[in-house]
Amino acid sequence: DLQLSGHTHGGQLWPGEYLAELANPTVAGLERYGDTQLYVSRGAGAWGPPVRVGAPSDITVVELASKQA
Repeated sequence: DLQLSGHTHGGQLWPGEYLAELANPTVAGLERYGDTQLYVSRGAGAWGPPVRVGAPSDITVVELASKQA
């Protein structure tokens, strides 16, 4: 199974990065939970002021392929 998620902005500004990590076990990147792979994107935008400190923008391209020919 695969879950694609996002919208934490990785915390965007201090202390948001710490709060995001407390509320979400995966703030960004790919992790495995049992049989499920979880990918979380930080996103490319900002909320509020157009500033991102310690949370670089992230645009992800996911290519899905079947094992069947």
